[in-house]
Amino acid sequence: MFNLLLLSCAMFALGLDAYVLAGLLPDIATSFDITEGAAAQVVTAFTLCYAVAAPALATALAGQPIRRILVLAMSLFVLGNLLSVVVGNFTLLLISRCIAGAGAGVFAPVAAAVASNLVTKERKGRALGIILGGMGTGTVVGVPIGIQIANAFGWQSTLLLVALMGSITAIGILAKLPTIQVPPPPSLRARVNMLIHPRVAIVVTVTLFTAIASLGLYTYIAPLLKGLGLASDPTIYLWVWGAGGVTAAFSVGHIIDRTNRPGSVLLIILTILAIALLCLPLTDSGPALLSFIPFLLWGAMGWSSLAPQQHVLLDLQPEHGSIAVALNSSANYLGSAIGAMLGGVLLGNDLLGPTTLPIAASAIMIIAISLQLIVIAAKVGIKA
Repeated sequence: MFNLLLLSCAMFALGLDAYVLAGLLPDIATSFDITEGAAAQVVTAFTLCYAVAAPALATALAGQPIRRILVLAMSLFVLGNLLSVVVGNFTLLLISRCIAGAGAGVFAPVAAAVASNLVTKERKGRALGIILGGMGTGTVVGVPIGIQIANAFGWQSTLLLVALMGSITAIGILAKLPTIQVPPPPSLRARVNMLIHPRVAIVVTVTLFTAIASLGLYTYIAPLLKGLGLASDPTIYLWVWGAGGVTAAFSVGHIIDRTNRPGSVLLIILTILAIALLCLPLTDSGPALLSFIPFLLWGAMGWSSLAPQQHVLLDLQPEHGSIAVALNSSANYLGSAIGAMLGGVLLGNDLLGPTTLPIAASAIMIIAISLQLIVIAAKVGIKA
């Protein structure tokens, strides 16, 4: 149990690092005298390297003892965060975020594999729940706390906290994790090769566009709240978004199991998500309590969209399920990187303002919904 909690704490640090910078963009922009759109590229750097560089590193580390891989990955993650604290210019900050993202991308799938091998077959679901719960808690609890720490001591202090947590867990893994054998995470080549299957490709493309809209927009949640006049206490909206996400992520599996129609469940999720994003600009004119609803639905639908996709992919590729699921995860983080980059371009060139970005995001969701309708019509998913 100790080792599961240790890995869960490490995932807490990863979840905090992945999402907290979206709330710190105004401070980062001020520190480097750049626009918030330019500052948002720190998120692009992290998520892009999580999606692309991490699988390449996984190939390079194949054959190494699992404990060594975990310690090296966490050390890379810690190094990236420490460099983020001390760098003197924005280019070096982007490089440091790339390093942190690559370390996180290697660590997360290996930690999940280790967790499932630390317990009996009957307890694997619970073990994975503890690991995912660590990352979820890092978002729901860690991000608001991290922003409060940044408000008090500067944005660098939050990343220093992340580095400290990562260092403690790396030492614990080195000292306490037993020697076990687990399959290495799929390589970048294996993930790309999976795209030759048309059915897999269209399912993963739905994930890509959903992430561009949802996670890409989340990158700009701080300027969005400011533009809506809700920035007097943005922390509560981050709580609402994260709480909705974690609750739905743990609940959607029961809905899928009961209906046995993951494709249709996803279509409903995508539709609600598109409506929620479209309603975000309206929250500045209604009662305060009602302003929470679009943020709650946004978090809930965005986080719960991956589980139906994993079910469909496992049905489509039962013999290569781990590769298909890993490809879907890469598409999710790649979409986040693309969304953050596109948002920066739109804001930086005054093509859109923070409060009109949700409209663009909902338009992208229409593309995802259209693709999902094709998936269902063509019966791509088993019992879609």
